[in-house]
Amino acid sequence: MKEEAPQGVDPHTPNVARMYDYFLGGKDNFQADRALADLVLSVIPETRDGTRENRALIGRFVRYLCEQGITQFLDLGSGLPAQENVHEVALRHAPDARVVYVDNDPVVATHGRALLADPDRVAMVLGDIRRPEEILSNPEVRGLLDLDRPVALLMMFVLHLIPDEDDPQGFVAAYREALAPGSYLAVSHVGGDSHSSLTDRVSQFYERANMPFRPRPGEEIAAFFGDFEFIPPGHLVNGVGADLAWPYVDPDTPVFLDPELSLMGYAAIARKP
Repeated sequence: MKEEAPQGVDPHTPNVARMYDYFLGGKDNFQADRALADLVLSVIPETRDGTRENRALIGRFVRYLCEQGITQFLDLGSGLPAQENVHEVALRHAPDARVVYVDNDPVVATHGRALLADPDRVAMVLGDIRRPEEILSNPEVRGLLDLDRPVALLMMFVLHLIPDEDDPQGFVAAYREALAPGSYLAVSHVGGDSHSSLTDRVSQFYERANMPFRPRPGEEIAAFFGDFEFIPPGHLVNGVGADLAWPYVDPDTPVFLDPELSLMGYAAIARKP
């Protein structure tokens, strides 16, 4: 059966947002996305579980941030809508929350806008996260978020899709500088410290997609936080087991990844002094 793509969408080039959707069991993907995703799964079958764990982690982070009094969220590289989106979790725990999603994929932006039913509280912005000045001056961002007050900046499962030549350390530092004191930065990132033979093969697969795949060692990921103060456990958490269930180690919360493969992931929240 031939798959119909919206106008302007290339269904033949694998798209990382649609691959992520496929890993989560979604339907907003094409045969090219599924074929490349299946190659990734053939090398690291736990990728699907890791993706599910990252979604659950976002919810735990947002819940924690709401409990700290944060009501403004800027989600960079948000990807296609899925279950338990940031605004759903935030509004459940902080009814006055405001959330802005940013993604550079027009299809993601279209889906996001279709999902959002409350434009006074939630917005979806089409933009390139590598250009912080453009994002932070965007009228939709400014319309919902007061950048003179604390904001939670979320960069979940996105920075390992940015190559070094795009200077991710530089543009993340620009976001950190622009945030008001008391703001938070949350990051999850595929690590490059262990299982390098597997991640190297996956990186080669992603050369066929619309974005690269760049795992990084823990010290490089930690550098994204600059002088922000890590929230206890007080350091960059390595692993997607019980530690990464932080800050809620809840027996009723599923942890999907095998502890050995969990060493391939890092995540943390840090606060601007």
